[in-house]
Amino acid sequence: MTTNVNKSRSFLQTVANELGYSQGVTLGSRVRAGLAASAAALVILFIAGQFGNQMGLFWTFGLAFGFVLQRSRFCFASAFRDIFLLGHGRTMKGLLIGLVVATLGFALFMSKLVPNPALGILPPDANVLPLGWHMVVGGVLFGIGMVVAGGCVSGSIYRMGEGYVASWVSFGGIMMGLLLAAYSWNWWWDWQISRGPRIWLPTYLGHAGSVIVTLLGLLVVYLLVLWWESRSGMVIPDMPFRGSNEETFAARLGDGLKRIFVHGWPVAIGGAVLGGLNALLFIAAHPWGFTGEVSRWTVGIANVLGIGPGELKGLANLPGCAMDLGGGILHHMLFLVWGMVFGSFIASLFAGEFKIRAPRQKVRYVQAIGGGTVMGYGAGIAMGCTIGSFFSAIPSLALNGWVFALCLAVGAWMGTKIIQRIP
Repeated sequence: MTTNVNKSRSFLQTVANELGYSQGVTLGSRVRAGLAASAAALVILFIAGQFGNQMGLFWTFGLAFGFVLQRSRFCFASAFRDIFLLGHGRTMKGLLIGLVVATLGFALFMSKLVPNPALGILPPDANVLPLGWHMVVGGVLFGIGMVVAGGCVSGSIYRMGEGYVASWVSFGGIMMGLLLAAYSWNWWWDWQISRGPRIWLPTYLGHAGSVIVTLLGLLVVYLLVLWWESRSGMVIPDMPFRGSNEETFAARLGDGLKRIFVHGWPVAIGGAVLGGLNALLFIAAHPWGFTGEVSRWTVGIANVLGIGPGELKGLANLPGCAMDLGGGILHHMLFLVWGMVFGSFIASLFAGEFKIRAPRQKVRYVQAIGGGTVMGYGAGIAMGCTIGSFFSAIPSLALNGWVFALCLAVGAWMGTKIIQRIP
């Protein structure tokens, strides 16, 4: 018995060494903390399941999204910002790969939902949103805000799980911006949103034609990114993985675990996995989103305080991440959003990357709250952020996804000019 125990300990020690853990940390801080957080996630999953299968489903998806975001350090803001600020498109390439994967998955599912798109029937829950100046203004504002704040929604979420105080401040700013958007919602509704056309490409091009046009559009963007990189001469490769030179089972297992839990994922893999998860979530319920749930919190809190915006027009007929005011306290999207934060927390513990980090310069707090507020307002009137109005809209084969993306790029360029002037 003692011999078997010693062999087990030796095996675990070898695996831990391959993961990069020191002798004193092997079965201690990183592994124990990660396993404890994972156990807590399972407990929450069990509790969520008591309120309905959908709660547990969205908690699971949230954990998966958060884990992938953290391991691949995937941030939509950096995808746009780095092109203008640094001249490289490493993250943008990963984003494009994710859009390709999601587009194929969405298209296959929507072809089953709406076999004959020429009839003008829109697929339920797809992010086909009204077009208008609200989309333009919202996209530009969101692009500015995400660069100034130092991260978009996805970047803020995974950094919140890593312990970045500025990201929590930015999240608070997003909530404030969404509340401001709610106060002005009825004005935007009467002026633009209510009369904006919802253009779904398969209605005019068919399913196959829409997929081909969308993929060609993504290819054109990819070629533009390559051209931009060739002008700047800046290309940032993924960090090479250094595995063990041994061929033992323990060494190979350690290398496999290290690739998943310790070594940073290539952003292309992160984008592909996020695109696949988005397609699966659409098949299970609806596309990936964020803004609608957080707007529900902000408006709900304002209502409790007696300063709510009142009745908001037209929300019942809008898909995607339009402001959501119903569902009570326990809502399936609540588990998705906080599941993303917790999934990032788990990933950062295993990788040894969790640490409470407060900005050293006070201006970072101003950037975080200010940029977050601008982001939140833009997301509110555009009915989605980089997730709902972009990463879930283009795969929905909706024209509004492309309009929002173009306005994001303009806003990101403007945001880059702003941060270059901040000391």
